[in-house]
Amino acid sequence: MRSSFLSESPCDEPHIHGYGFNPQSWLQVERGKLPKSSYSPSSIESLIKIAEPPVVPLYKPLDYVEVLSRIHEELEQSMPSDRPGLYLVQSQVFRGLGEAKLRQRSLHSAWRCASTVHEKVIFGAWLRYEKRGEEIISDVLASCRKCCREFGPLDIASEMPVGNFEIFGSCETGSSSRISSRVTFQMRDGRVTCDRCKIASLSIPFCSMLNGPFTESQLELVDLSENGISLEGMRAVSDFSSSFSLGDLPLEILLEILVFANTFCCDKLKDACDRKLASFVSSRQDAVDLMALAFEEDAPVLAASCLQMLLQELPDCLADDLVISLFLGATAQQQLIMVGQASFLLYCLLSEVAMNIDPRTETTVCLSEKLVQLAVTPAQKQIAFHQLGCIRLLRKEYTEAERRFEVALCAGHVYSIAGLARIAGLQGQKALAYEKLSSVIASNLPLGWMYLERSLYSEGDRKLADLDKATELDPTLTYPYMYRAASLMRKKDAKLALEEINRLLGFKVALECLELRICLYLALEDYKSAICDIHAILTLSPEYRMLEGRVAASKIGTLLGAHVEQWNTAECWLQLYERWSSVDDIGSLSVIYRMLESDAAKGVLYFRQSLLLLRLNCPEAAMRSLQLARHHAATEHERLVYEGWLLYDTGHCEEALQKAEESISIQRSFEAFFLKAYVLADSGVDPSYSATVISLLEDALKCPSDRLRKGQALNNLGGVYVDCGKLDSAADCYTSALKIRHTRAHQGLARVHFLRNNREAAYEEMTKLIEKAKNNASAYEKRSEYCEREQTMTDLQTVTQLDPLRVYPYRYRAAVLMDSHKENDAIAELSRAIAFKADLHLLHLRAAFHEHIGDVPSALRDCRAALSLDPNHQEMLELQKRVNSQEP
Repeated sequence: MRSSFLSESPCDEPHIHGYGFNPQSWLQVERGKLPKSSYSPSSIESLIKIAEPPVVPLYKPLDYVEVLSRIHEELEQSMPSDRPGLYLVQSQVFRGLGEAKLRQRSLHSAWRCASTVHEKVIFGAWLRYEKRGEEIISDVLASCRKCCREFGPLDIASEMPVGNFEIFGSCETGSSSRISSRVTFQMRDGRVTCDRCKIASLSIPFCSMLNGPFTESQLELVDLSENGISLEGMRAVSDFSSSFSLGDLPLEILLEILVFANTFCCDKLKDACDRKLASFVSSRQDAVDLMALAFEEDAPVLAASCLQMLLQELPDCLADDLVISLFLGATAQQQLIMVGQASFLLYCLLSEVAMNIDPRTETTVCLSEKLVQLAVTPAQKQIAFHQLGCIRLLRKEYTEAERRFEVALCAGHVYSIAGLARIAGLQGQKALAYEKLSSVIASNLPLGWMYLERSLYSEGDRKLADLDKATELDPTLTYPYMYRAASLMRKKDAKLALEEINRLLGFKVALECLELRICLYLALEDYKSAICDIHAILTLSPEYRMLEGRVAASKIGTLLGAHVEQWNTAECWLQLYERWSSVDDIGSLSVIYRMLESDAAKGVLYFRQSLLLLRLNCPEAAMRSLQLARHHAATEHERLVYEGWLLYDTGHCEEALQKAEESISIQRSFEAFFLKAYVLADSGVDPSYSATVISLLEDALKCPSDRLRKGQALNNLGGVYVDCGKLDSAADCYTSALKIRHTRAHQGLARVHFLRNNREAAYEEMTKLIEKAKNNASAYEKRSEYCEREQTMTDLQTVTQLDPLRVYPYRYRAAVLMDSHKENDAIAELSRAIAFKADLHLLHLRAAFHEHIGDVPSALRDCRAALSLDPNHQEMLELQKRVNSQEP
């Protein structure tokens, strides 16, 4: 989904025609209502606009490997109380790298090692916020009689540590026997008689008043009618003095007692009352009202309970003015009451959530200002000041933005120079902006973003040279591809323009790139291809708006729909079969989108959609589709299957198996058997599981299903047979799968040929897959295993061109260079990929290379960084231990 940080406020759709784009006028050419000459260069120019990439409000250290290594080292050596803050910085590094799963794991580590209740509450809320949309998992787990309360609300009163409260005074009432052991207190609504000694033990003031040289010590009746406590409240205090516990009291009485305890410094009574009050926080309004009292009476347990309630309602509570006033108005002392020493953590969470809602609002600015005030360490300052600089820049508050970026830069955040350069450029000082970026490039190890940013302040060949260099250093940056494609289209070279944007879309499904490709197709009047991409966008982000937010993608889809061939249900299935067989995932998504608009069985279609989205590496969208599949399931046994996949995809394998078995008990179906086989094959380490998996897949194949799913089952069955050494059975499965056009089975059959020592046949089999598959980077990679070295290098170079995120080619080339004693070149090959992709295998190999050449500090750095990605990786741990032993 397009981030709110990147999007402009959408204009009213009735006015989109005034912005130079009228989708209807483009479409009417096909109807013959407009002449072809209506496509002027200016109309193409207005359609294909490439916005400058934003300066993102993310923590992007110059050398993330070094930073991760340093954090890992500090985690090994730090006090337990320091670890949550370190894990927060680690999570910010992963956020800047776009590694959502690693970021969540860091937040989970912070939650797990939280040393205070406040940290536990904050990181629990953060993780719930990160996992929003997965609430259904709790319901599904509950149906398995398993609760999912990992990040649920804490019992604050029992979690908060109890103080060591002193009992004051003694039971002696003085030398005079005339002083009674009882004392009566006068309230406005009655009297309460108490044990003088026990009341005196509550605090120094009471001890002095009742046993010391005060008038009250000689009295049997003490007037407390002006102290605001009622008869019932004083009775509760009297009972507490004997039992040191408070019974079930109404809220108003507890509030009286809390004020009374504070007035007379009764710390133990105050603590007990504070804990009782915490249980009364059951709504957002309760939290707001009682937080004010907690601040006034210094009640940390009540404040923590109120905070937990508010954070449970993120992001909705940030739309409540009372909640915002509370967070923004909290003084340093009130923050200490509310959140202890975790103020930076709290405001880091709140400012991030506010930015995701709308980065331009005053609320976002004020929360980020709070974060800036709380930043202490260099890393905290880099995170906070850069984030606020980006917000100010977006609000066009250039002077304030410049100040914040400069502080972030001085703290060590080199990426903030991009913000300073933008401001210079916006103020007409392009030469200064260019110079700033040139200085950074000259004085640091160049990174892709540096050349991308510098390209914004130049034109012509110099601009294109910088963009090409940006792509060379970081092929995941989308702007260079988009700019080059748009430039080629303006030169009326549509074929090259499409090739350029397809380079990126071949390995990264970016919505803005799909939008650009749609515009290219519209300019070429290729409505069939355009609507295919529209459907892909709407599948990934149903509310997406195109053309700088001026028009809903769904509206353009509706307009285009009238100008493409319509298919009936049978034709749709044939089209889906065709595209699935040719490994055309975007095309398959489009067909499914069309089918979902009809009255077809939606559960099955949403399930297929989720499989495609997983292949396209869009896990959030896949989860959404799987939830929709569950919602639209036609039968109970079908619903159970989808619930099983939901559980499996979120790591609950045992419960997923339970769902599969429940489904089978109702009706033996292909999908239920397939689910059970898949989960067992993935989670079972026992060799005996193979026979069970084979039996389950055979049962699945006996059940009715379409050829797409049966082809997958045959392919999986072939894989199990290969693992068992039954090559003939495997070959039969793969051959059967190919007969029903399951194209990926070529890869399995190639493996069988290879294991039979027929490398040439394996190579030919993979060549067939390459020829058939639209997305074939993985096929080239697999074929490289069956070639001579020269052809292997050629295939792997093709892989890198098609999908630079695949790490095996870099590792192979580096190994070849290392075998040729070109150690520096080998390390450089790995470093080239590490610069834009955090990958454990790349770091592991580079660490081994560093160890081999005797560069112990670099080896240790890579070991620590790799263990930040996977702390339990056994080989990495062994290498680190070995390298550690070599340190002087």
